[in-house]
Amino acid sequence: MSEDAILELVSSNILYLLAAILIVLVVFKGIKIVPQSEKYVIERFGRLHSVLGPGINFIVPFLDVARHKISILERQLPNATQDAITKDNVLVQIDTSVFYRILEPEKTVYRIREVDGAIATTVAGIVRAEIGKMDLDEVQSNRSQLITRIQESVETAVDDWGIEVTRAEILDVNLDQATRDAMLQQLNAERARRAQVTEAEGMKRSVELQADAELYAAEQSAKARRVQADAEAYATEVVARAIKDHGIEAAQYQVALKQVEALNALGHGDGKQTIVLPANALEAFGDAFKMLKGGRS
Repeated sequence: MSEDAILELVSSNILYLLAAILIVLVVFKGIKIVPQSEKYVIERFGRLHSVLGPGINFIVPFLDVARHKISILERQLPNATQDAITKDNVLVQIDTSVFYRILEPEKTVYRIREVDGAIATTVAGIVRAEIGKMDLDEVQSNRSQLITRIQESVETAVDDWGIEVTRAEILDVNLDQATRDAMLQQLNAERARRAQVTEAEGMKRSVELQADAELYAAEQSAKARRVQADAEAYATEVVARAIKDHGIEAAQYQVALKQVEALNALGHGDGKQTIVLPANALEAFGDAFKMLKGGRS
């Protein structure tokens, strides 16, 4: 086919070619495929018209324009450090980290210019305000409660921007060296006080136990003396009954028996090789033997 023939064919079908190109362009401009992780903000004549979600979407070609493509994935702000003063006038440095995601892109793109900077500034102000309401001990011991309060305050502040704060974390609470030294001294003093209290309580308990032991010993001694007294009273009663029943001979028998027992114990003592007897000792032995003999007959 010659060159003139080709030009003639194109010139005769130029309208069809233009129509085909226009149709392709209209289809390309009128169909928008939005990824799962994004949303498109559509403008018509420079004004907000709609927000396209994930999937296939149809718009008016040449009138509607996808002006903003916003990721709806969760984002993390860079870790930030800000100074704050506690209720008891202690300077601390708070390391924070915030996670958020965009729920309503139409609010985010038209109400705030720099999202990350705005959230970081808001978090810094809220952290300082919350730290100022608490003592240093409360900041260190109630970190989870402090994180919850910060997250709630940030969510309220950024609600008009179409943003959801998914998580806020306090990574660390740093103190200057002077404050650390003072806290270490306070901690050592508290440990020494507890040790003294424990020692005093131990001594008190020891005294109480010793007093209980002495009281128990006194009670047992009193019981022993009472038993001994009861035994002696019983023996005396038996002797008295024997004297009453058998006369003076029973008494003389008991006296002679005691004398014999005393002399026997004296003779068995340690280092007692020489025994000096009283003058009537032999008579006592004789009387005792007579009474014993008489008692057996």
